[in-house]
Amino acid sequence: MGERIEVAKVGELASGDIKLVEADGKMIVLLNVEGDLYAIDDECTHTACSLSDGSLENDVIECNCHGSQFNVKTGDVQAGPADEPVPTYPVQVDGDTVYVSLE
Repeated sequence: MGERIEVAKVGELASGDIKLVEADGKMIVLLNVEGDLYAIDDECTHTACSLSDGSLENDVIECNCHGSQFNVKTGDVQAGPADEPVPTYPVQVDGDTVYVSLE
């Protein structure tokens, strides 16, 4: 596992929230799905649109550009036009701090 990078504080995201964060120069989307935090790359694999501008329903984020959908837990494509998964990153909570590990 890569180095842990602080990206947020616990409580900054309510369930269903999306937050764009920077981790070592990389733009990451931090998401809260029913109290569990997940991190994915901010760039849609279809046309490089920002996923942080999308919408989250349950554990699926939809890109606002062309409607590609990704599972935020696995990065897998749920609906096209994207055909490549989006990278995901491990999230750790230590005390009141949220960390992401880049791999």
